[in-house]
Amino acid sequence: MTAAIPTRTAPTEPASPLARISRLRRPRRPPHDDRDDRGGQGGRGGRRFRIAGADVSASISVFLIALPLSLGIALATGAPLQAGLVAAAVGGLVVGRLGGAPLQVSGPAAGLTVVTADLIQQFGWRVTCFITICAGLAQLGLAALRVARSALAVSPAIVHGMLAGIGVTIALAQLHIVLGGTPQSSAVDNVRGLPAQLANLHPGALSVSLLTIAVLLAWPRIPGRTGRIVRKIPGTLAAVAIATTLAALAGISLERVDLPSWSSHALPALPEGPVLGLLAAVLTVTLVGSVESLLSAVAVDKLAAARKKPGVHIPRARLDRELAGQGAGNVVSGALGGLPITGVAVRSAANVASGAVSRHSTMLHGLWVAIAALLLVPVLDLIPLAALAALVMVVGVQMVNLVHLRSVQRNREMLVYAVTLAAVVFTGVLEGVVIGIAVAVAVALHRLTRTRITVEVQDGIHRVRARGQLTFLAVPRLSRVLHQVPWDTDCVVELDGSFMDHAAFEALHDWQMAHIAHGRMAEFTGRAGGRIAAPATESPTCCPPWTPWRNHQCGEHSPAQLNASQRGEQTRVTPSTDAASSGAPPTLAPASGAPSSGAPPTHTSSPHTSSTADPSVPGQPASDPSASDLSASDPSASGLSGTAWPGAKKTPMCHTLSTGAARSPGVRQLASGISSFQRNTAPLVRGELARLAREGQRPSQLFLTCADSRLITSMITSSGPGDLFTVRNVGNLVPLPGADGADDSVAAAIEYAVDVLRVESITVCGHSGCGAMQALLNTPAEADGEGPGAGTPLRRWLRHGLPSLERMQSSQHSWARLSGRLPADAVEQLCLTNVVQQLEHLRAHESVARRLAEGTLELHGMYFHVGEAQAYLLADGVGTRDDFSGEEVFNRVAPTTLEESRA
Repeated sequence: MTAAIPTRTAPTEPASPLARISRLRRPRRPPHDDRDDRGGQGGRGGRRFRIAGADVSASISVFLIALPLSLGIALATGAPLQAGLVAAAVGGLVVGRLGGAPLQVSGPAAGLTVVTADLIQQFGWRVTCFITICAGLAQLGLAALRVARSALAVSPAIVHGMLAGIGVTIALAQLHIVLGGTPQSSAVDNVRGLPAQLANLHPGALSVSLLTIAVLLAWPRIPGRTGRIVRKIPGTLAAVAIATTLAALAGISLERVDLPSWSSHALPALPEGPVLGLLAAVLTVTLVGSVESLLSAVAVDKLAAARKKPGVHIPRARLDRELAGQGAGNVVSGALGGLPITGVAVRSAANVASGAVSRHSTMLHGLWVAIAALLLVPVLDLIPLAALAALVMVVGVQMVNLVHLRSVQRNREMLVYAVTLAAVVFTGVLEGVVIGIAVAVAVALHRLTRTRITVEVQDGIHRVRARGQLTFLAVPRLSRVLHQVPWDTDCVVELDGSFMDHAAFEALHDWQMAHIAHGRMAEFTGRAGGRIAAPATESPTCCPPWTPWRNHQCGEHSPAQLNASQRGEQTRVTPSTDAASSGAPPTLAPASGAPSSGAPPTHTSSPHTSSTADPSVPGQPASDPSASDLSASDPSASGLSGTAWPGAKKTPMCHTLSTGAARSPGVRQLASGISSFQRNTAPLVRGELARLAREGQRPSQLFLTCADSRLITSMITSSGPGDLFTVRNVGNLVPLPGADGADDSVAAAIEYAVDVLRVESITVCGHSGCGAMQALLNTPAEADGEGPGAGTPLRRWLRHGLPSLERMQSSQHSWARLSGRLPADAVEQLCLTNVVQQLEHLRAHESVARRLAEGTLELHGMYFHVGEAQAYLLADGVGTRDDFSGEEVFNRVAPTTLEESRA
């Protein structure tokens, strides 16, 4: 059966709204629904390759940044300068096409500079190219094993420390070139050689380097309109270009870039060194390149999501595919004599900031680098090496990121960061990372085993504070301190930690039971003072919140209990002190005169029991009403959640149930649910409800919705006590004031909410599958002679929904639909139209109209799709009108992060 939606035709003859609803057909499809979101022709027309203008402009910006940096990194590693251009071109074309992060830019990166320089010094350039190929194959193997996300398990302090150590090593090496000298083989040697280098400065190299650094740092800070214009040129390109131009005009004698002929370009060669050394080199390049690429891909995802460019959807990075793309790029780069490749955060961030919308920008940037390497060699040969060295030195200094440093300090990981940084500088990248991991593990074990326990007395109450994780290693000290608390005093134990193992829990629980047995208070709280609750049951619960009664499988409202009640067993809910203290659910204990556990059920009569059978349950005799005693213990007597007093008086939770009610599954479900509330929820909300009882209700919203049992207003609005003034009726209808047979209860609630409570907004909420709307559609106009306005109370009430039917068929009103799709059928169309119509009815109420005129009240429409658990909002009661139609559009409410919801 296909879905049918009413058409818009002006009525030519008087006809009942119920009669007009029979003329149904599917409405026109909005123009945008036929389009393909992939950029080409959709469906039968096939796909057409197109490059967005934003990708072209972004690729040029990234190319202008990558060109000088690629040459500078090649210079810093000691590799042929052409190797940097090869790696940049391959990173753009190969990784850009095959990688899993569309906006990430790959190429030679500072993170591998120190590693590559060591490999070149130890094995030579051609063997280093072979190592790059092997590292690429290893990355392809890791991608096939789908272990990319495991790289994210490395502590951020280790990663940031590694990058900072690499940056320090780069800066120390390039400082020698900036001063006009030659760098040494290690960071320690570079530090030792600085005094001699400072005594033998090269004025020309130093002046060009200082000019490059000054332009690079000042370029983003040029004020005014001039600054906005010049910043369209990347600072790296501007610094190198200005330094090159002035050096050429001044005639300064400097070493410059010397790109040899491509015919003499070095290609990889088979290694001849020790196998273990080669394996260690491959492992180092693989791990450092993979971790840096994957972390950069995650960072690019965050940048792209924060950009919020309208109409552009950037897929999230597929890390395993990205790792495979990096591996393929390293294989090709090594085979062509290029540097190792990794994802570059700086270039990727520039790509996102320039407005790139697809992987085309990354690929085009690689194409521009390849063209420049082939055609711009005479121009590149003019660049002074001192300018490139200054550029790379600044990049190295910036790798010691102050933002990362503050984050590490805030998370108390400074020791791991500092040790990793120092180890990378003094021993090497791989050794430094291994040392950093060892220190991180040691710090974690220390924190896990270190627990600080103190005791102080305030107002006669002993307060025991436990700082840190509670494991079996802390149990002896914890037990010693707890048993030093006098038995005749009250005690509060404050737990400030995120982990407690079973041994610590047992020690706390046993001590609490023993302390309570002496008649005193024993309470456990968190750092903020809130009470900590014990597990609700001895065994893990299988029922999440908001589970309907009939679906409970965890003991509460379970089918076994309901079957017992149907058999007429006389039971009562007795959350005893022992059960409550252990966190167990209410127990089903036999009542007076009922058989004990394990005995077959029998039916007995007391002198006060009538022998007349319950007419609602044929064949079952009535039982003693007193036998169905429903009681609950004091909620404060629940295990770790609060104070337990021996012999505390039990507070009755519900009036004694009648005999028939005692057997009713519905009443049993209700009673068990109330008992669960008293045990689990009441202690948590009692303070807030007490405040509301003192201050009175001050809701900000009148929420008018349907009486449908599937709508839980507090759940779908994440509201609490005192937030919503709720009015529910069949069909979420608002009768017009003065209408024939109007219901004053709804009008009274509106007047009370608007004039007395002074709510700030009113929301009318409809929902999918509304039975009232189905009744309006399915009830014949001739029923009972006068339609739904006559006959039963339900039909008289549904008369207030007839204006919604008229609106749906009228050509004078706009469509009501969901954003992104058409209504599924006529019922959904009527549900949406009904929300809009009831908002108009609200405006007809005098109190609402007055507050709207004052500008102190807002009206909102809402639609909740039950099957999808999805809410839609009609903003300000008007909604969003597309240009192609006058439809009332309900916009989908998207999930947001905690930070976005607070903003």
